[in-house]
Amino acid sequence: MRFASNTKSFELMEKNFRIDQTLYHFTIFGEGKPLLLLHGFTGSKESWRGVIPSLAKTWRVIAVDLPGHGQTIAPDDVTAYTMPVVAGQLARLIERAAGEPAHVLGYSMGGRLALYLALAHPAWVSALTLESASPGLEAEAERAARVASDEGLAARIERDGIEKFVEEWEKLPLFASQAQLPAHARAELRAQRLRNRPHEMALSLRGMGTGAQPSLWGKIERSDSLSVNLIAGELDTKFVGINRRMQALMSNARLKVVAGAGHSVHLEKPETWAAIVSQTERKSF
Repeated sequence: MRFASNTKSFELMEKNFRIDQTLYHFTIFGEGKPLLLLHGFTGSKESWRGVIPSLAKTWRVIAVDLPGHGQTIAPDDVTAYTMPVVAGQLARLIERAAGEPAHVLGYSMGGRLALYLALAHPAWVSALTLESASPGLEAEAERAARVASDEGLAARIERDGIEKFVEEWEKLPLFASQAQLPAHARAELRAQRLRNRPHEMALSLRGMGTGAQPSLWGKIERSDSLSVNLIAGELDTKFVGINRRMQALMSNARLKVVAGAGHSVHLEKPETWAAIVSQTERKSF
């Protein structure tokens, strides 16, 4: 499998690593310093297809399927889908696949996981880029309410199947701006979502949903030694607000709000997004 850019082509290498009882599937693309990509809920490593050619000009890109998504196979146990477990496994994956600390880039759920990974295993994270991400929910009551809501959604996924879930998911206001995508891009996105398996998606929601994850608000100030790049779309006002607050708390964080984009900046404004990420690396932020 081969991607082409304006100047050269990059060969794709597919790999599997078994870490504990989870068989991780990922791809390595390009040469250079390692860049680990973590997709959002309902995504997979295929979510990055549109931006990998640009990224691979600079980095050795490692795009992984997280537990519950794509071709990664995890045990039928919600513990295997929790943030502490998965973050620990990703640190070992970086060690085995890259052999050195990686720049970790995460989107939405993957951004929350990337932040946890950086705080829990700083020796394996050289820099951090968070797109439409957050440190979680602060109040215990708010987390409990979200856990209950996520459990209801997980049960519906298992009961009604992936097609009905994806149909409802695509109608969420959070993704309204994806209507600006070309028809073929929306079709590819839907097909990628439909390839996920409902029971494993439900386990991911139970293990790594926003309510289930530990709140990191009281810990993000500890990231002072780490360069952090924050990206949000201007139409995604909730996450713009969250990221402005994160920037204020993290002394080494920079925030870029992308005009005309919503929650999925890398899909909606891929060229702008890639330029931001590349500029960040050149400046060694």
